[in-house]
Amino acid sequence: MTEQIPPVLRLDEAQTFPNDPGVGDFGSVMALVGDAIGMKDLGCMYMQVAPGKKAFPFHNHHGNEEFFVILEGSGAYRFGDQQYAIGAGSVCAAPKGGRETAHQILNTGDVTLKYLSISTKYDPDVVEYPDSDKFAAMAIGPGNRFQTANLKFIGRTKDSLSYFDGEDG
Repeated sequence: MTEQIPPVLRLDEAQTFPNDPGVGDFGSVMALVGDAIGMKDLGCMYMQVAPGKKAFPFHNHHGNEEFFVILEGSGAYRFGDQQYAIGAGSVCAAPKGGRETAHQILNTGDVTLKYLSISTKYDPDVVEYPDSDKFAAMAIGPGNRFQTANLKFIGRTKDSLSYFDGEDG
């Protein structure tokens, strides 16, 4: 018999973990809420971002969509070539697509910015990073999205190989 996962979780009781890569002004605390309440096809993370920080680089997904619900604090939402002021009660869309859908949340306020990041969980996904001209191709497989991926490549399109490179027939 499999253990039943409770479908309810208080955000203040969610198991959090730090996401501090030690690079620039990136850093956050997050909780994998969707996994904790047994979601299968929809992901949800509870994010806490300190003033002056951002959780992730400016990016766009080719396979997944994201939706952000701002719970507390204020900040800026970069989307494509625009920037929007956001605060408690704001919702932000990040549809899948090209660089015109690239997005990033920045805490421009003076208190911790708290929000939900809700997304589809299509796997694999290809993600572009317009600020650094990189892309990532990832096939994560079953389980936690932050576990080691089954296949993960981060590179630049200028380094692309030809289709038949290394094939000797």
